[in-house]
Amino acid sequence: MKQQLKRLFLIVSLSALLALGACKKKAAPPPPPPPPPPPSPTASISVNPSSIQAGQSASLTWQTSNATDVSIDGIGAVQPNGSQSVSPTDSTTYHLTAKGAGGSQEATARLTVTQAPPPPPPPAPTVTDEDLFAQNIKDVYFDYDKSDIRGDQQSSIQADAQFLNQHPNMNFTIEGHCDERGSTDYNLALGDQRASAVKNALTAAGVNASRIKTISYGKEKPFCSESNEACWQQNRRGHLVYTK
Repeated sequence: MKQQLKRLFLIVSLSALLALGACKKKAAPPPPPPPPPPPSPTASISVNPSSIQAGQSASLTWQTSNATDVSIDGIGAVQPNGSQSVSPTDSTTYHLTAKGAGGSQEATARLTVTQAPPPPPPPAPTVTDEDLFAQNIKDVYFDYDKSDIRGDQQSSIQADAQFLNQHPNMNFTIEGHCDERGSTDYNLALGDQRASAVKNALTAAGVNASRIKTISYGKEKPFCSESNEACWQQNRRGHLVYTK
């Protein structure tokens, strides 16, 4: 009898457990994991060379990733990766902005522009001995039909002698000239006397006579062609010419 009761108890307990299991609801499955966030953009920019003189150019290069909108200040929208020649007149900082679903990224590159030095001044013209001679030597003027050195011409003689003594390598010719009055032969002789008078005055002032040649042109090479005293006075002279 006890065994029958025990068996019955087991059957009832098992039935109760089965009933409870059948009534319990099934658990809901866990939700799927969220999708990963979009990657953040990357950006870099460089300029080569980093320093130029005004008027020269440099190469600007940039690289980005995960970006759909790329721009450079002063240039505008650009491709995600690229390069470009730039030639600004002043120092410039190139600012790149890369935007994408994952945010934005910035990068900069600095190009230093130095102003070219001004061109050197043109070289001073070379002053030759012939130029110096022409700039400093004065002719000696004579009275009508005279070959002696006038008192007012002594300062010219002294200035010429001083310059010539400071430049001992300069050789020169003294030309004797006359006005148009008188015969050709007479004036050639008078011109020779005038050239010799100037030579003698210069040698007396210390100029070596070996540096000096004389020649007479008489009235054949006038400096002025008008027939008046002002013009004749210009033609009565000892004219000093540099000899190469």
